[in-house]
Amino acid sequence: MITYNDSDAGANYEDTAAKQYMKKYEKAKSLRENFLPLFEECYEYALPQRESFYAESIGQRRDDKIFDETAVVGVQEFASRLQQGLVPNFARWADFMAGSEVPPEERDEVDNELDQVTEYVFEVIQNSNFGQEVHESFMDLAVGTGVLSVAEGDAVTPVVFSAIPLPHVVLDTGPDDRIDHVYRERQCRNSDIQYMYPKAKMSDKLQQRVTAYPDERTKILEVVCKDYTVKNEDAFLFYAIDTSTKSVIKYEKYRGIGSNPFVCFRWSKVSGEIYGRGPLMNALSAIKTTNLTIELILENAQMAISGIYQMDDDGVINPDTINLVPGTVIPKAAGSMGLQPVQAAGSFDVANLVLSDMRLNIKRALYNDMLGNPDRTPASATEVAERMADLSRRIGSAFGRLQAELVQPVLQRVVYILKKQGRIELPTINGREVKVRSVSPLAQAQANQDISSVARWLELVQGTFGPEVMNILINSEETAAYLGKKFGVPDALIRDVEERKQIVQMAQQYAMQQQQMQQQTLAPQPTEQEQMLGQT
Repeated sequence: MITYNDSDAGANYEDTAAKQYMKKYEKAKSLRENFLPLFEECYEYALPQRESFYAESIGQRRDDKIFDETAVVGVQEFASRLQQGLVPNFARWADFMAGSEVPPEERDEVDNELDQVTEYVFEVIQNSNFGQEVHESFMDLAVGTGVLSVAEGDAVTPVVFSAIPLPHVVLDTGPDDRIDHVYRERQCRNSDIQYMYPKAKMSDKLQQRVTAYPDERTKILEVVCKDYTVKNEDAFLFYAIDTSTKSVIKYEKYRGIGSNPFVCFRWSKVSGEIYGRGPLMNALSAIKTTNLTIELILENAQMAISGIYQMDDDGVINPDTINLVPGTVIPKAAGSMGLQPVQAAGSFDVANLVLSDMRLNIKRALYNDMLGNPDRTPASATEVAERMADLSRRIGSAFGRLQAELVQPVLQRVVYILKKQGRIELPTINGREVKVRSVSPLAQAQANQDISSVARWLELVQGTFGPEVMNILINSEETAAYLGKKFGVPDALIRDVEERKQIVQMAQQYAMQQQQMQQQTLAPQPTEQEQMLGQT
């Protein structure tokens, strides 16, 4: 790691920081070259709308090799389905809860306060561009790796999200095998550099270029790396480097959990590799086979329509001048056969069997085989829940990784920005003071397994031992609160322990009053003579 001293200036500032990080960037980029053929095939056959790793002109057609749209549509459905299950729009897909460092007697109060913070955080997220940008990143995730930029906005939009195309990003890992270096290539209009990087320290050459050619673009390399010199705290260094002059135009230090502006998440990872491997890679063979089959079918159809002909070389018919359109008169020599159609080699009916299997394999690899037939009656809520539970089981390992690399970092970053802007007050989200609990549909599907286990146990206890034993064994209040949390019920809707104690006391007092009134009503009333004697 490169250290930086604020007292450094001039040549040291340029030579030590910019040049060394440029070397680290080139080395990390050379390691990415090993993945480019695989990445490019995935984008070429399934994501033609996304930016390619190789230079292409704007507006250039990129679907020349696509003869079957199963993979293209499948990736769109995969991204939409994953977004619906993990981070659905206009829904609260996570909660802030009291961590292990909070005393048990204070957790209910803290949870109620955190519930209000959660509502505000998700109000900010839902009013931002998170939905459309995370969908773009999920399409990159189908290849293996998604990158999301979470930047500070303005007073109207506090947080701004941006899906960074994978060709613009180079990643590197640290000693803990986690991504700790992010290099982002940006083509910035010269006139926008000062706006994009406030208080930028531009070299004389860059300043002259900006003044002389304001509409041209300059390649800027953004570097975010973990600062391992800071102990017991997340710390990052940010550099913005002009690649032409190899000079640093902006340098910043980030401190605290959520200070990293880049969120990098992977579907799965092979040991020793930096970039992830997505479900699209598993379907690549089926995708290429399907496209080749469709291409052959189209060629066969073309031959069936236009035909292939043979003729005697009689010196009369010139194949270069023959135009096979209705009404054409083709001369031939007397006694010659003229043009004769060639019988097709065979039928392509077997291709339908191949296509059916290959398309099903593609859908299964992209987890789209559970969507059902769109022409039939809409699925019930129970069926939808079962499908989500099935999806949750199939992507269990990826779900855990996405929780750690996407859900928690995004929320930590948003909280960091809102705290920096003075909009919220919240302890550090470090898993001890405040922890993040996912309440997304996928998480709920996994929680339903715990709910089913508790429900079956309660039913078994009551059926075997009767309600008397069940009332003695079961803590009804805590069981109901536990099930409420598993169902994702907001903490504000569940009474805390103190409120429940007060209600129990009030109920007991009311019952005692009712008992006393009943005893007074049932007690024998004195006669008139006894009342007179009592008065005497």
